[in-house]
Amino acid sequence: MSDEPVVYVVDDDADARESVSALVESMGLRAEAFASAEDFLGRVNDSCQGCVVTDVRMLGINGLELQERLLGQEIPLPVIVITAHADVPLAVRAMQNGAVTLLEKPCREQEL
Repeated sequence: MSDEPVVYVVDDDADARESVSALVESMGLRAEAFASAEDFLGRVNDSCQGCVVTDVRMLGINGLELQERLLGQEIPLPVIVITAHADVPLAVRAMQNGAVTLLEKPCREQEL
C-alpha cells in the first residue's frame, strides 16, 4: 500500500471487481482490487489514503464486517457499500458504521 490515494475495491465477484476498478481508473483515479476482505485486511494499515468500495455478500468476512473491522483497527478510510441485496436493516447498519453511501448493484457510473 502506498501514500497515494487509492480506491480499494473489495468484491469476491471477479466481473464486478474488474468493472468497478475499470470505472475508477477511467476517472483518472488509482484502483487496487481484492478478491476478499481477508486479503484486503492483510495489506491495509492506518497510513493508507483513499476509500473502500466493498460488496456486502462475500465469502468469509462480508462487507459490513469489513467496515466494522476497519473501525475497530482505527483505519480511517471512507467506505462505500454496494450490494444486489439491499434491505432496510442492512442500510441502517452500514450507515451506523459510517458508510459514505450504500449503492445497489449494478450501480450507475454517475452514482459511484
